[in-house]
Amino acid sequence: MPARNTVQRQIIIDALRTLANHPTADEVYEAVHAEHPGVGRATVYRTLARLSDEGVVGRVRINNGADRFDHQTFAHYHVRCVCCGRVDDVMAPVLQGIDEAAAAVSEYRIVGYTLQFDGVCPACQAAEKNDEALTA
Repeated sequence: MPARNTVQRQIIIDALRTLANHPTADEVYEAVHAEHPGVGRATVYRTLARLSDEGVVGRVRINNGADRFDHQTFAHYHVRCVCCGRVDDVMAPVLQGIDEAAAAVSEYRIVGYTLQFDGVCPACQAAEKNDEALTA
């Protein structure tokens, strides 16, 4: 049964698209609550979970961190800054057949996978260079 397109649901989708930075559920709630104080935290969390289950939004499971939500639902990867926690899209070609290869060597029936790169974002790299210049 398709979900009803309620006003609250649309507000949450719009907030996610406006943020466009892989926000956590808390960050989506803060953005929604700032404009629509009547929308509760539980509603935002529940709606994001449902939107993710329905494939309307993507859920980015971050290693050792809070899940993030992505308004882009096509197949792509993510990179997380190990310094500040920023998450960005990686528009590299999707690896074809990696799930079949994993199934062949593990004897698991693979139902999905994620690939997360860890690195240092451009802003943190600039800050590191600035810190190095100040201490030199």
